[in-house]
Amino acid sequence: MTGLEKMKSQILNEAELSAKKILDEAKQDAEKVMQTAKENAEAECGRISKKSEAELEAVKERAASSRDLQKRKAILQAKQEVIAKILDDVYEALLVLDDKSYFEFIRKMLKKFVLPQEGSICFSSNDLKRMPENFESEIMDIAAKKGGKLTLLKEGNDTIRGGFVLLYGGIEENCTFKAIFDSKKGELSDKVHVLLFS
Repeated sequence: MTGLEKMKSQILNEAELSAKKILDEAKQDAEKVMQTAKENAEAECGRISKKSEAELEAVKERAASSRDLQKRKAILQAKQEVIAKILDDVYEALLVLDDKSYFEFIRKMLKKFVLPQEGSICFSSNDLKRMPENFESEIMDIAAKKGGKLTLLKEGNDTIRGGFVLLYGGIEENCTFKAIFDSKKGELSDKVHVLLFS
């Protein structure tokens, strides 16, 4: 196994361990939130069932219907909160990756988002400072393999918080972590929902 393969293997192992830890924490959070939601729904149902005796039959029917609806709403809200927290945690975890893992992730993003055109790429000042020594040439190689050419802008854009922005003929391609998370929010939420609640 070459050094690069060992590094890839180590990065993948670390990513799997990190993902498992995040999912374990999320499952614990989900159980706590769902327990609270269940208790709240049951308390609300108890309050509704204490209505007057004269309306008992009508109240029983409404209470059962309301209880189910309240319970479904509470559980749905709890699930949405857990999913949002997991996505926030994953986003924050990406921002604090060690330099090696962070720029490995950036390489993968470049391979996906670079276009076969001539343009430039902009990073945050912080990313420019911690960028590996030969990373600029790697950016150019990745662009060349896609049939394009990229120039690294030496002035950082501090509105970027993780990721990068590609500029092609005055058109910006926002490849920041935030933009990607926002554009994939529904898809990511669905995947987390399946992992946690199926």
